[in-house]
Amino acid sequence: MSGVRLHLAGPVATLTLDNPAKLNCFTVDMLAQLAGHLETIEANPDLRAVIVTGEGDRAFCSGADINAWGGLSPADFARTWVRGGHRIFDRLARLSKPTIAALNGHAFGGGLELAAACDIRLITPKATIALPEAGVGIVPGWSGSQRLARLIPEGMVKEMALFGRRIGADRLLSCGFVAEVTDAPRAAAQAIAETAVPLSPRATEITKAMIHAGQGEDQAALIEALGSAAIAASADRQEGVAAFRAKRKPEFPGT
Repeated sequence: MSGVRLHLAGPVATLTLDNPAKLNCFTVDMLAQLAGHLETIEANPDLRAVIVTGEGDRAFCSGADINAWGGLSPADFARTWVRGGHRIFDRLARLSKPTIAALNGHAFGGGLELAAACDIRLITPKATIALPEAGVGIVPGWSGSQRLARLIPEGMVKEMALFGRRIGADRLLSCGFVAEVTDAPRAAAQAIAETAVPLSPRATEITKAMIHAGQGEDQAALIEALGSAAIAASADRQEGVAAFRAKRKPEFPGT
């Protein structure tokens, strides 16, 4: 049975797409499981890093199972499948923990978009990436034309999406989309994840959010989050809460 496994090993969480018979392509259940696991990870203060990978050695993820969306009505396809998946991938991108995609094989369509939602990526030498959606009459729906286009050159995105070409590991390394080409991406990802363990989780969370905001990712939420964090530490907030509880007029010190 296909699914998404969550394994916790001390401060490192590993998410594994487990549908190897279909090259780890996404089903409806797998999307729902991924969403649940992401909430579990975010709520665990002891976790310091997250690895995302696929089962087997043929594919990281070949995209979305056409049987999962091929029979949907236009409204359900747009509203449920595309928008729902987009929200889940956005949730991954905005995790407070650093994330590493260990591409143990090819990453196509939604699989590539999943990898793009992680902070850094490692890939095997023979793996390729692609956006094959036009070949089945659809378009990238989980940020392939947006987030991915901020991470690799526009021409490379068009090469995949408009001409159906695959991009290999060497080119991905040269353009910075992957951090490392290795025969053992999972082991390399584990080693990198462990380097995040002794770092300040609050500092890495805020730094990640600032980097994302600089690239246009979730700017509005970051502005409010940073503003809220600043006011939360103020004497004015303490006075406001105390006055409310005492049912008296607050006297704000302005600090």
